[in-house]
Amino acid sequence: MQHDAEAGGAIPTLGAADFIAALPAGLAGLRTEELVSLPSSHFTLETVQAIRERVAELVVEPGVAGVVVTHGTDTLEETAYLLDLTVPGEKPLVVTGAMRAASDVGYEGYANLLSAVRVAGAPQARRLGAVVVLNDEIHAARYVTKMHTLSPATFQSPGWGPVGRVEGDAVIVARRPERHVLPWHGLEPNVSLLKLAVGMEATPLEDALARGARGIVVEALGGGRVPPWWLPAIERSRAQGVAVVIASRCPSGSVWDAYGYPGAYRTLASLGCLFAGGLNGQKARIKLMVVLAAARNSEEVAELWNREMTNVQ
Repeated sequence: MQHDAEAGGAIPTLGAADFIAALPAGLAGLRTEELVSLPSSHFTLETVQAIRERVAELVVEPGVAGVVVTHGTDTLEETAYLLDLTVPGEKPLVVTGAMRAASDVGYEGYANLLSAVRVAGAPQARRLGAVVVLNDEIHAARYVTKMHTLSPATFQSPGWGPVGRVEGDAVIVARRPERHVLPWHGLEPNVSLLKLAVGMEATPLEDALARGARGIVVEALGGGRVPPWWLPAIERSRAQGVAVVIASRCPSGSVWDAYGYPGAYRTLASLGCLFAGGLNGQKARIKLMVVLAAARNSEEVAELWNREMTNVQ
């Protein structure tokens, strides 16, 4: 992004040649492509799928050591998690971006890009799956989220922290989360994400059912609880074969509780709901889209969903 006087603010301007020109001359073997130039708030599911497909094509090429995707920060974590969830192989998949525009004082994009390139080329970054690299920190795609609207240190992994760091030209990997890749058959688009708040009626869930949703992710309260008046709509969803995933609106922690009152974890489990573990709502939605596109029946939906859940608690 750079400031454009006619537009009245920053818009996508820089391309691959600008990025390469800003990197140290000693870096060898860099190859660039321009796939799309949009603010990530303008991305459609087709945009995200196109990025995933191109990355999957690149990583099987023998001469490619790793792939870096430059990406707007608004939806960066969703693209990164989709890559982690569906692109097989050991090669590093690195997503990076910048919080400031290139025309701002203190633009950090080139530093982030340099760190991302170093991670993508580092042997120790193999088998990490997809990672997000900003602010010299390496974060696992399944844990990282955007925590601040403006801060350059916005990408954090609540409850977990980064898996590594870039210090100078050294790439340091401190831990390796286990990774399972799901089969890829595209994204089921008709999946809704709902967020609960105190006293909310179940109208959004009923509306999603009326629109023919195939899946619904509910960002529930606390450890995954809903008000009792939501239960009839959830029960109706399950009876219609609609997959219901319970996430939490809390920024960290797994979905679970030991309560016995209606609407708590055990009630939702008895209705056949799936649980997001430690995934936030937007990533649970991405995963449900992948699972619904790949599964042939409700039993396979549950099997595919639960296959990776031990790795995202």
